[in-house]
This record gives sequence, C-alpha cells and structure tokens, in this order.
Amino acid sequence: MDHGRDTVQDMRREIFRSAPARALALLRRAPAVHLATTTPEGAPVLRALDAAVLDDGVYFHGARAGEKARCLGRPAVVSAEEVVAHVPSWMVDPRWACPASTLYRSVQVHGTLAEVADLALKARALTALMERWQPEGRYEPMSADHPHYRGQLQGTLVLRVGYERVDGKDKLLQNRKPEEIVKILEGLWERGAPGDPAAIEAIREANPGIPEPAFLAAPPELRQQLRLAVSLGEGDAEQARRLLAGEYWWEGSPPEMIPPVQRASTAWVGAHDREGRLVAMARATADGRTAWIYDVVVAPELRGRGLGKRLLRLLLEHPAVRGAPAARLTTRDAQAFYASFGFVDAAERKRWPEASDMVRVRTS
Repeated sequence: MDHGRDTVQDMRREIFRSAPARALALLRRAPAVHLATTTPEGAPVLRALDAAVLDDGVYFHGARAGEKARCLGRPAVVSAEEVVAHVPSWMVDPRWACPASTLYRSVQVHGTLAEVADLALKARALTALMERWQPEGRYEPMSADHPHYRGQLQGTLVLRVGYERVDGKDKLLQNRKPEEIVKILEGLWERGAPGDPAAIEAIREANPGIPEPAFLAAPPELRQQLRLAVSLGEGDAEQARRLLAGEYWWEGSPPEMIPPVQRASTAWVGAHDREGRLVAMARATADGRTAWIYDVVVAPELRGRGLGKRLLRLLLEHPAVRGAPAARLTTRDAQAFYASFGFVDAAERKRWPEASDMVRVRTS
C-alpha cells in the first residue's frame, strides 16, 4: 500500500471539507435530496425525495407498501449537491483542456433508515415540509391530537435518517495556486453568466488569502479597511435596512420592505468593513433592455472618499447591467455625481416628446 499517496489524498479531501453545520444548511435549501440504500436482498436503491431537515435527522414520507419500506433498518445515505460554476479551461490556459473544472458544494448524511412511530414527531416533520413549500399557511395546523390529522398521521409512513455522520464538501479551487484563482475570478467576471457573480464570492470566501483581482479593488485609501463584493447575500439584506435608514428615497415606505427588495435585485454590489459590516451598496434591476439603478448609498463616515464612485462603476460593469442599452435612475440631489458617469436628464433624451411618464401607486 502506498501510504504516501493515501496521505496526499486525505489532505486533498481535507481542504475541500465543509463544516457539518454548513453542509446541513446546503441540505436544507436543496429542492430535493437523494436517498441511497439497499433492499434486504442487497439490491441498490436510489430515490429522489422531498425531505424535511430537522435538528436530529432527515425526514420524509412514503407508502407502507413501497420500496423504501422494505429497506427499513438498513444503512442509508442522504445526499444533495449544487453546482457553483463550470470553469472552462481558457480561464487558466489558452491551449490545454486540463484546467477545466466544475465547482460545487455537496453533502452526505450517513445513518440508518428508520420508521418514525411517535405521532407528535411525525406531525413536526410533516409540518416542516408544509412550512417549506407553503409558507403562506392557509391550512389547519397539524398536531398528534387533532381529530382530523390523528388518523392521517397514524396511516402515513414517515421515515428518518439520523446524523450518524455528516460529510460536507465545498470544491471551490482550494487546490489551485493563488494566481490561477485570480485568473479564474477575472474570467468569471468577463464571462458574466447568471451565476458567475455569486460564484466569485463563493470562491473568495473559500480562499481568503488570495490577492484581490483588479475589478474588485477598493479606492486606494480604503483598501486596508474595506472589501468589495459583486454579489451580496442573505446576511446583507437586514444590514441594508440599517444602511438605508433615513435616506429620503425610502421615506413613506415600510422599512420591512427593504430586505426583500434587495434580495429581488438583478445585481447587488457592496462593500464590507473588516468586521463584515455592510458599509456601502448599490443595486439594479435589469431586463436586458433597461437597467434601473437604485439604493446607491455609503455609510456617512465613509462619504467623500471615492467609495460611491467605485461602487457605481462596479455596478455598471456587472454582467446583468453592462449589456443593457440604457441605464436609468432618479435622484434629487446627486445630478453632478451621476453626470460624471454619463447620465443626463431623461427629458433631454426623450424618444417621444409628446409622451408622458406615468406611474401607478397602490392606495391600499
């Protein structure tokens, strides 16, 4: 046995390893999971399932006369995966195919396929499924003592695979040289496929020591303090509410609208300080014909230092925005700022002078 080779393989696996909590988060957001097990005769079984991922295991339901019921008590694996990006070879080498790669996250839960007998636990698992796919509610809550649901729960086969072992893997270029990673980040930004901005941020998170590519450089005097991002995430949505508090263009709008509006943006860029606090951002919605720019904002203590201009330039270069023939915005007091980027008063460029700009506002 080549123990040296085994050691190298173990090290490679370790650099891709994802923490169990992070791996289970992937399992929770997966649209479907895969169950692998065997029948009593040893025949392989592989099924796609809708599952509820709870604190103590993965739960799903099935028919008592079905194939999964025959596999009770046998070892099982539940898995899920998501592709982050396909990296073509030309991003690293102009000639050879070898550098081509697929970046992905994956998770495997190893355990034993078991039946859930407790009615309260069955109700909890099935409720988790309902809450996932029917968050609006509009159904009578399930419980073990409900006269309508009790019989249903008794007759439904609910199965569970516990967390005997959780294996997570994030394959995000951790085995590549820093200069190769930077070239790939630049290539993803150049290609600009729909998922590429998010892939750039995933790669940067997995490789924190790499140099910043030129397109992500902060203004010179702020480079030691800030980190730009081309794709903001769920954790930034609540921070956006704080950043936009008191800005005139949100006057009269409920603050709770801010997070979902940010999440719905086609492009959303920003800057974080070294503690991870969102200190500046800009976003756009684009349909391929027009990109509408919104919420260009910088924390008061950082204004006047070039950060707003840097972020607006980054937003205009974003793949979802740069292909649009027109970019539009509304401002009350920053006309000169936007004019430096080529924006002009829309009335001067009106295609049909006799037309009226109209808007419909809900009154209730």
